[in-house]
Amino acid sequence: MSSTFGTLFRVTTFGESHGRAVGCVVDGCPARIPLAPEDIQPQLDRRRPWASALNTPRQESDAVSILSGVERGLTLGTPIGLSIPNSDTRPGDYAAMETVPRPSHADFTYAEKYGLRARSGGGRASARETAARVAAGAVAEKMLACFHPVQIVAWVEAVGTLTAKRPDLASISRAEVDATLVRCPDPEAAPQMTAAIEAARDAGDSLGGIVACACRGVPPGWGEPVFDKLTARLAGAMLSIPATRGFEIGEGFAASQLRGSQHNDPFSAKPNGGIRPASNHCGGIQGGISNGETIFFRVAFKPVSTISLPQKTVAFDGTSVVFEAKGRHDPCVLPRAVPIVESMTALVLADAFLQQQIQRIPRA
Repeated sequence: MSSTFGTLFRVTTFGESHGRAVGCVVDGCPARIPLAPEDIQPQLDRRRPWASALNTPRQESDAVSILSGVERGLTLGTPIGLSIPNSDTRPGDYAAMETVPRPSHADFTYAEKYGLRARSGGGRASARETAARVAAGAVAEKMLACFHPVQIVAWVEAVGTLTAKRPDLASISRAEVDATLVRCPDPEAAPQMTAAIEAARDAGDSLGGIVACACRGVPPGWGEPVFDKLTARLAGAMLSIPATRGFEIGEGFAASQLRGSQHNDPFSAKPNGGIRPASNHCGGIQGGISNGETIFFRVAFKPVSTISLPQKTVAFDGTSVVFEAKGRHDPCVLPRAVPIVESMTALVLADAFLQQQIQRIPRA
């Protein structure tokens, strides 16, 4: 099973949804980076369920422990071990599901691939695994901040058929995003999105939507040409998140309906010398390499597969059954997906930063 992400800044996650813990090992982080649990916990707190009817009722503290790689508040340059306990586990909720693969879950495909599967909560396929990614992403952000003023901010842009107004990419902050339960900075759209999620929950159903993300302060030159384009690395990172179904950067699919004269980004001279793109239809990346402009992309999430409505399906032995899901789940993953998108972005950018350091020899 591939559970490692990255080339120079590498992260390996471990643990199952209802096991003793989830966690990760971060390898490749430079030495002497200030790091403490307090640097990691805020993003974990944003990902975990909170007191809202928009979330799963499963309650985890997600209190992170640093097991290795840090001494006296500084990274040692050696592997950093992070552990997050699972305390609110209820494997009994899944007893009736041992013989029935849940519709649109990974139960069937994991069983086909490995000949067995985790019996409760989806195991490695559960969104619980993303807690480890968020912890690793916080380490990546801390490292990046020591070298570049990179800012990564994601927000909910759409829920179902409801779409918010796009904020100012140059100024949108996490505080603005977190000001609403649904993590949408549009004050008009946010209440409508909340009501739509509550209606789906009350009906025993679920909703999908779109998370958008802006990355400011990324200098030009990050990313590798051809197969390791920064675009491709971001797309791969986002599509590795559970429930994702699409990725687009800049104008995205809408670019296919434009002419080159509309989509091109001509250059203009900078006041202090050099040049820069005068527009940003490409989303901050050209030829797979960052151009110094804000990187902007969008990620589509499908509706949560676990719903309470009866579904006609079959058991593993082919027997017809009417499946009604039990257990705890989110009616919409979008609000909690925001820090996950930010964290996977941080992992990609941390790796790209380190690769750039060995790619270009400083001028004499």
